[in-house]
Amino acid sequence: MSRGSRVLVLNERDPAHPKAGGAEIHVAETFGRLAARGYEVTLAASSFAGCAPRETIAGIEVRRLGALPLYYPRVAGLCALETRRGRFDLVVECLNKVPFYSPVYSAAPVLALCHHLFGETAFMQVAWPIAAAVWLAERAIPALYRRRPFVAISESSRDDLARRGIPRERIRVIHCGIEAPKLEVDPARPAPDRVAYLGRLEPYKNVDLLLRAMARLAERFPRTEIVVIGRGSAQSELEALARELGIAERTRFMGFVSNAERNRLLAETRVCVCPSAKEGWGLTVIESNAVATPVVATDAPGLRDSVRPGETGFLVPEGDVEAFSTRIAELLDDDVLATRMSAAALAWSGRFSWDRCASEMAEALDAARAGT
Repeated sequence: MSRGSRVLVLNERDPAHPKAGGAEIHVAETFGRLAARGYEVTLAASSFAGCAPRETIAGIEVRRLGALPLYYPRVAGLCALETRRGRFDLVVECLNKVPFYSPVYSAAPVLALCHHLFGETAFMQVAWPIAAAVWLAERAIPALYRRRPFVAISESSRDDLARRGIPRERIRVIHCGIEAPKLEVDPARPAPDRVAYLGRLEPYKNVDLLLRAMARLAERFPRTEIVVIGRGSAQSELEALARELGIAERTRFMGFVSNAERNRLLAETRVCVCPSAKEGWGLTVIESNAVATPVVATDAPGLRDSVRPGETGFLVPEGDVEAFSTRIAELLDDDVLATRMSAAALAWSGRFSWDRCASEMAEALDAARAGT
């Protein structure tokens, strides 16, 4: 797709949204770079309290179309009308919440960008009537998107799409990048006794497993600090659980922090724990690796793509508190193992950059517009 091409991105949240997460980082970093290269990028997103109806973020024109009850009908109307007027050359639909079904009404070619699909994990996040609606909405994806090109951010997301009926040959995998830390780290020097979590605090992230695992290790590692970086709806419950488990005094809930502060905290962390039931990729894994911090994560979609088991960290069965505590203890107890994994994690993270991601996305956009 040539410079100056006009792209409409459909994503429920924009990077400034209070609940923005990994998908929004991916959109901002990737399409912001494309905007800097001469692409005209418009992001149609939902509104939030205090937001402006229009704003430019990282070179992307953000148009906010109202709160959720109004947003989905409005975004469909905008897409249908503006593509019929020839306003856009391509529509990129982000599949990470409720499908937009844009192939039904877009007059321009559609590229589906799949961060992840919820499937049954939706029932871990929201009340069952809403979860059932999301699950049913995803069931229509194979029929409506079958002939459209896809970009998946991991092999796990690609495999999930293929199992649902999307032809594998129509799915291109483009891994996320990271912002290289402006911080020098020495993987040969074992980090202090700190265990961290980085990410949103939502039920399906299973952050309680970290707290339960560390409670099991309390007598063995009484001085180990626990740092929880992020915010979300589960924070109050997690704080209560830390008190109940008797580890509140050495558990710090940091909330949202800047990238520089995140990197500093993680660089001084022995092991980062990612207990989520499902991810599109594992952006926080690579961000941890980039400051030489190995990871213990769930053997789950996305995470099994970003963790190299036995090299950059460990994968453990979903929900297995004992397995989490065992692997965390290994890294806390063994300086040689921790140092080896730190060096491997740092080397692995060097493969991922947003510039590379943007270049590969430009190729995908070009192919989608050309119909190849």
